[in-house]
Amino acid sequence: MEPILRTPYSIDWITVVIFTSIVFMILAKSSFYSRFMNFIILPFNNKYIFLYSKKDKIFSGFNLFLSLFQILNFSLFIYFAYHIYYDPFGAHEFKVYGFILMALLLFLTSKIFLQISNGFIFNSKSIISEIIFKKLTYLNYSGLLMLLANLLLNFVYKQSKTILIISFILILLIHIMGWITALRNHQKFIASNFVYFILYLCALEIAPLLIIWGCLKD
Repeated sequence: MEPILRTPYSIDWITVVIFTSIVFMILAKSSFYSRFMNFIILPFNNKYIFLYSKKDKIFSGFNLFLSLFQILNFSLFIYFAYHIYYDPFGAHEFKVYGFILMALLLFLTSKIFLQISNGFIFNSKSIISEIIFKKLTYLNYSGLLMLLANLLLNFVYKQSKTILIISFILILLIHIMGWITALRNHQKFIASNFVYFILYLCALEIAPLLIIWGCLKD
């Protein structure tokens, strides 16, 4: 009888990142079950926004769990885009993902800090906080799509540009829904600060999306 060579089972770092993100989502669900169930139907029902946009804090426990979930998946989604388009034959490197994660975390926290600061400058802290909450809510929801995309790209359709582009379009649609919600509910405020709004839109909203899109197109 010939000996059978057994390869020891190992878990790669991408699986660990995905699993960790799912843990944060489970914590959000288990700790805030009713709120989570309202959050899940966000694209089809505005109940979540109606219930929590005025009374909730941006840095609540629920938002913290879902933001960590979203950041881990967002940075992994960007990593897959980089890997598929710029390094399709290279090995997966955690240091590249770590750089993307830190850059994304720095960008998002700086962006929220600037928005809150502008709320104090324009004496409109409550309105700015509501706008941030609504946009952050839709961004966190897009994390669910990113999780699905990351699962497909890592375990099923590896190196698939089609999955990547379809996922990007769906994520973009979620962000557009968030912007429509914010614009519809704060038309007067935006109209009175229109120049600032255009500058903000170009610098902190459109430019990052164009950079990501530039990584996805041929």
